[in-house]
Amino acid sequence: MKNHNLFLTSNYRYRLPELNLKKLILSLIVLLSFVHVAAQNNINISGTVVDDQGEAVIGASVVAQKSKNGTITDVEGNFKLSVRSNDVLTISFIGYITQTVPVSGKNNIVVTLKENSMLLDEVVVTGFGLAQKKASVTGAISSVGAQELAHAKSVTATGALVGKLPGVNFRQDNGRPGAAPNIQIRNMGTPLIIIDGVQKDSGNLNNLDFNDIESVSVLKDASAAIYGMQAANGVVVITTKRGQKNQKLKVNVNGYYGWQLPSNYPKPASAEDYLAAIIQTETINGTPRTVTKEEYQKWVDKVDEDHTSFDWYKYIWVSAPQSYVNANVSGGTEKVRYYLSLGHIDQEGNIRGFNGFNRTNMQSNIDIDITNRFKVGVAINGRIETTDNPGLPGDDYNLPIYGAYNNLPTKKPYANNNPKYPAISAPWAQDSFGWMNYEHAGRYKDQWKVIQINGTAEYEILKGLKARGLFSYWLANRRQSNREYSYKFYEYDKEGDVYNVVETGTARYTERSMEMKEELTSNIQLSYENTFALHHVNAVVGFEAKKGTYPRMYALGNPPANGIPYIDKTSLSNFTDGIGNPQTRMGYIGRLNYDYANKYIIELSGRYDGSYRYKRGKRWGFFPSASIGYRVTEEKFWQAVDFLKDNITNLKIRASYGVLGEELGTALSHIVGYNYNSGGAVIDGGLVTGSTVTGLATDNITWGKSKILNIGIDLGFLDNRLNASFDYFNRDQTGLLASRYDVQIPEEVGFSLPQENLNSNYARGFDASVNWRDRIGDVNYTVGGNVTYSRWYVGDRYKPRFSSEWQKFRYQAGNIKGRYTDVEFSLVSDGQFQSWEEIANHPVD
Repeated sequence: MKNHNLFLTSNYRYRLPELNLKKLILSLIVLLSFVHVAAQNNINISGTVVDDQGEAVIGASVVAQKSKNGTITDVEGNFKLSVRSNDVLTISFIGYITQTVPVSGKNNIVVTLKENSMLLDEVVVTGFGLAQKKASVTGAISSVGAQELAHAKSVTATGALVGKLPGVNFRQDNGRPGAAPNIQIRNMGTPLIIIDGVQKDSGNLNNLDFNDIESVSVLKDASAAIYGMQAANGVVVITTKRGQKNQKLKVNVNGYYGWQLPSNYPKPASAEDYLAAIIQTETINGTPRTVTKEEYQKWVDKVDEDHTSFDWYKYIWVSAPQSYVNANVSGGTEKVRYYLSLGHIDQEGNIRGFNGFNRTNMQSNIDIDITNRFKVGVAINGRIETTDNPGLPGDDYNLPIYGAYNNLPTKKPYANNNPKYPAISAPWAQDSFGWMNYEHAGRYKDQWKVIQINGTAEYEILKGLKARGLFSYWLANRRQSNREYSYKFYEYDKEGDVYNVVETGTARYTERSMEMKEELTSNIQLSYENTFALHHVNAVVGFEAKKGTYPRMYALGNPPANGIPYIDKTSLSNFTDGIGNPQTRMGYIGRLNYDYANKYIIELSGRYDGSYRYKRGKRWGFFPSASIGYRVTEEKFWQAVDFLKDNITNLKIRASYGVLGEELGTALSHIVGYNYNSGGAVIDGGLVTGSTVTGLATDNITWGKSKILNIGIDLGFLDNRLNASFDYFNRDQTGLLASRYDVQIPEEVGFSLPQENLNSNYARGFDASVNWRDRIGDVNYTVGGNVTYSRWYVGDRYKPRFSSEWQKFRYQAGNIKGRYTDVEFSLVSDGQFQSWEEIANHPVD
């Protein structure tokens, strides 16, 4: 085209040969068409892809829809591409909304990608200073964000997680106020809990305010190896909410009020059914009648109030209110960010007259940028929780729960319906519900006051090279007080209008328990993250130490009267002073993440961990892991196929293998000790307190190990609105404790052989999940489900022996390699007889 224009505007004159005019015109048309097509195929464009903050988006995919050419952005977010002048570019990156931009002949294009609000959980936090994009995660990690927890109605944070995390199992064995479900990862036992980078127990997770949680990540496979010998059952990582930079003041108030109703409990028998059963039993056994026909008919006809069946189920179980409110404020400037929260929950008991449970939570997270390189933060978490119910013998809740069935439908709770005078209404007087209240039984109160203070600091030494530290102090004060009165039951004398005592108990108890728990945690890290062209590296090394003391003081007294609230030396029957020896653990951590073009991913991690439990020389263990991932959808051949590019937006294949540690045994088992105040003897006329040997010391106990293999696949469809994942896992658990039976010691020594790391088990299983996330207008919604299957098998046993094949099959299944663990044999029911005719006609073997 340039030469053509030069020819038309030149001052030189050329003499053209004589040509056929028609041929000349056709030749010119062909030439111009060729030049136009050449121009379409030879436009070179450049551009930049940035996010909302103007930061470069590294590794974003840029594909021309017509020419099918594609590339990815470099470390500065720049790209170059040869396209047609009328082409359309598709720019995509995980975690951002895909955009299409027409070229329209432009040579330079700037594209701003907006974060996809449906994928805000794409950053997975796995601990203090440990976070990565979900796209680059190669381990089996499940996560859930604040939006999915905000609508929970659970009393506990653990309850708010139920059903939201594949591979995580929840079992709640009771509905008492404040009770939380037990959490297990892949049916492997109680996991390690990490809250804002600090190791805690499940009780601290249970009693967090779920509205203060920003994200929950569950490490299900060898990715948990970085937490060492306490991570064999997996790790649950909790991150609380924080303010954002340049965020306007935001105030949120959440609350609800509702009622709890008991369900799925079997209904007890009515008076008519109860008396009919007595008559049938006496008929079959040929014993004298205790219920006459006339008396039975009075109950059937309900002739008066004294012959009307009493519904103990309806009386004992009541609907109970539950209320919750949380208010939080958050915001930030260029230098300071803050999040402040206060919440309260109140759950009354479903047992008549039981107060229940209440808890007040406080959370304060403040982050300050001292300079552009130096940042500090302070996080304070506190709570006060109280459980309050009548003080009863044994289990305070089991007694009234069973009372719904133990109390007779022919009896009522009070003599003459007067609540001041409990009546005997059960075969065993203590089961009578009339005295199970604060006035007649006493009071049990359990109160926790807990505070945790975390201080963090981070300094950027060089670009990408950061030093950070975490220092945490946790203090928990627990006070339990229990008073159990002796019972007294009455009957009413109508003629004399008096209440007579018919039975009196003598047992009275006053209990006091006080605990003051302290934990100190420190975590020092050095991290480096950088991108070199298409190579991304993230490395972390660090040191973690934890020290805890858990002293406890317990006193039990038997006061001479119900009205005496204190314990003195005359009533003291038991006193325990648990001095709380320090428990210390230390570990050195390291992790390296590498990915090429956000496509080929490798992660190596390890922890060298030590525990106070074991003998010198066996206290330390190294727990490594490795994982790889391959994001097929980032390949050019995938992006070149419209159907694949438009419909399957994420396909990642991953695998991991590692060794996790398990703390086994008890402290100081390698030392011979003595149990003081165990027995005694009379010497020279005086009682001498005795001591017994704790047992043989052993040098053969150290940490157990779990070797975990995980193979998984992640899929995303339709711009990641539909997501699915599948994982297969295999866990070999070695070093389980057992004692040898073929080494004999004299019975006279009074103790048996110590345990050693002798046995093993293994587990196989899978978990899978499918989720659909989308938006209709301003409404976000999620629909999903997950499934987990996990089965434990018997591994190696120390020299198993069997007396017979029948014994081996029936009673020793737990010692046969390859059999299920926890095997139980029981008869299978054919059903229940429905009539006397069925009983009479049933064949007898």
